[in-house]
Amino acid sequence: MSKAVAFYTLGCKVNQYDSQAMLERFRAAGYQAVPFSAEADVYVINTCTVTGVGDKKSLQAARRIRREHPNSALVLCGCLAQRRGEALLAETGATLVLGIRNRGQIVTLLEDTLRLGTPRCVTEPLTADTPYEPLTIARNDEHTRAVMKIQEGCNNHCTYCIIPSVRGPIRSRSLADIALEARALAEAGYRELVLTGIHLTSYGRDLPGNTGLMDAIRTVHEVPGVERIRLGSLEPTLVTPAFMEALRTLPRLCPQFHLALQAGSDAVLRRMARRYNMRMYMEAVRLLREANPLCAITTDILTGFPGETEEEFRETCKAVRSIGFARIHVFPFSPREGTPAAAMPGQLTREEKERRARRLIAIGEETARAYRQQWIGRTDTVLVETEAEGFWTGYTPAYVRVFLPAGPAVQAGRLYKVLLTAPHQDGLLGEVINEKKEG
Repeated sequence: MSKAVAFYTLGCKVNQYDSQAMLERFRAAGYQAVPFSAEADVYVINTCTVTGVGDKKSLQAARRIRREHPNSALVLCGCLAQRRGEALLAETGATLVLGIRNRGQIVTLLEDTLRLGTPRCVTEPLTADTPYEPLTIARNDEHTRAVMKIQEGCNNHCTYCIIPSVRGPIRSRSLADIALEARALAEAGYRELVLTGIHLTSYGRDLPGNTGLMDAIRTVHEVPGVERIRLGSLEPTLVTPAFMEALRTLPRLCPQFHLALQAGSDAVLRRMARRYNMRMYMEAVRLLREANPLCAITTDILTGFPGETEEEFRETCKAVRSIGFARIHVFPFSPREGTPAAAMPGQLTREEKERRARRLIAIGEETARAYRQQWIGRTDTVLVETEAEGFWTGYTPAYVRVFLPAGPAVQAGRLYKVLLTAPHQDGLLGEVINEKKEG
């Protein structure tokens, strides 16, 4: 009888990709994948440390597994595992702590550890000489779109961010490897590929020949069967007239651009050591909207940064309204040990950070509704994903969630031309107006 493995993934799309790659290594070794709530021989927790909440959830999950399944193997990998290393063995009772490297060898490392009978940590320092780890996936479990990781690490060292110290400097995947995986995923039936990385804008800076992100996008764009390409988080500095000119040659690139904002105040951006100001950000927005007035601009905002005054917070609120984001993710500032921001004066109380976060979330919900309203009465294509409560749901290229009445004429993983008719929950109602659109 085959052994069972269960995964629990916290954090970003990069972690989702890494978990899928490790899961496929277990399957290749004869393991059966089961839900994290089920009995398993091995539990793998892909941890997050970007905020204190990520730390807390990672540790809670590890301790619960060790308490409820004392005879099972427990593997911790990802950012918190890289940062805490050996300390996590004692704190959680883990069998193996893996960190950011050697994930392609996870099965061998675990089975060797079990044979030796002694828990171990195999984290390694990440330096400028650390190569890109050649992980690959052949599918994306439980999703109709597939996440493709093409870049690792970050060199920016924003004052609040722990990630460069745990993910290391930038490393980029080769164009040849990107093409191979994109073809495999398209042949497996995935119509939409999401290109992601720790700092996607930096893609190619470590590769020869002036390779850049646009080269990676073009590589995927040329793969037969790929109907949509969606990009992960971008820096506004990427959006230049040359970038916009290149976009005109890429019709399958989704018109949704996740431009990191973090704050709408230049003073706060300087304290964060971000590499842009609001003038530059607004110019990026202008270029995108000039090319496509209905493009979706989404973002992340970090509120309650040390020293953030009421006036600086109001500047951020004003910017969110002015830009009219289609979606925002708001995070209260969480001090990360070892980062400059953790030692800055003017630390706000938890209550004040949460108050400001709630205010921004409410404004973001207003701008999201206003953005979706523009689509009512228009037609667009919807990639159908899941069925629940009498509706199929899926997303347009601009990442508007659409609810279609459930029925046999609609199938998951297919693209349909849809008339968008009315608001519904956090999206729009739609009506299919043609037969299945094959990729």
